[in-house]
Amino acid sequence: MEQKIMSFFARTPIHVGAGNSVGAIDSPIARERHTRIPILPGSALKGVLSDMWSENSDRTEKETLFGTEKQAGGLLIGEARVLAFPLRSARGAFAWITCPLALERFNRDSGRHLSIPKLTPDKQNEMFCAAGDQILAEKNSVVLEEYVFTQNSNGKSALDEIEKTFLDLSDDPVWKELLPGHLAMISNEMFSYFVENACEVVTRVRIDDEKGIVANGALFNQEQLPSETLLYSVIGWQKKKENAPWTDLENKFTANAGQLQIGGDETIGLGCCSIKLEKQAEGGN
Repeated sequence: MEQKIMSFFARTPIHVGAGNSVGAIDSPIARERHTRIPILPGSALKGVLSDMWSENSDRTEKETLFGTEKQAGGLLIGEARVLAFPLRSARGAFAWITCPLALERFNRDSGRHLSIPKLTPDKQNEMFCAAGDQILAEKNSVVLEEYVFTQNSNGKSALDEIEKTFLDLSDDPVWKELLPGHLAMISNEMFSYFVENACEVVTRVRIDDEKGIVANGALFNQEQLPSETLLYSVIGWQKKKENAPWTDLENKFTANAGQLQIGGDETIGLGCCSIKLEKQAEGGN
């Protein structure tokens, strides 16, 4: 099966809901159950991509790619996973964090062989920074949110290579300009903690025009994946007798200025992403 890596760089916060909740957040985002890492479900991505083919587009082409009620399409779209997550930093305004789990998955899915430096198992406050370390504070430390991390300098060369690979995943100007010197790798445990607890939570409200108060059931807390998050998905083509539609997809992306709107609340600016297709290296699964 022919595959490609598709990246999503959030220009604005994204809300792909996971239904109602009984907790403090009324409308949480979709997450993996075992890691609590946010995802964009493949079903949501398939719907967004298929919408690029309008009613006036070639109907046969759309059905070949995305299927019909009676027949599956040839395009296979996996869920998008977080690869780099933005956090407040005491220096450099903010940093992007990644972790060994995210990198191992990326190696497996992309067929790359990025070298992943080893963190000391019993040191949850240890981290690796790339060269340039714009986020590095005094005494070799990095302050992310309310936590202080200590840099292990032995992993700089490996993080430099990871940073170069990450730069090619998106052509968004913010990503290209700010990633150098702002990338850090932390432990899986701390990464899981931050992606669960450092997402945006906003209060949504609608006022009843006649009564001048909150309308019944129209006050709720909504969770959002923050802007500047980088995610990726594996997209495959399973019909060996037909050419893979990568050129068709890229032409649609170009016509759409390299952007997609994903998730809910399009009319209030949520879900705008820069997108890019990358060829999968040999050996990807």
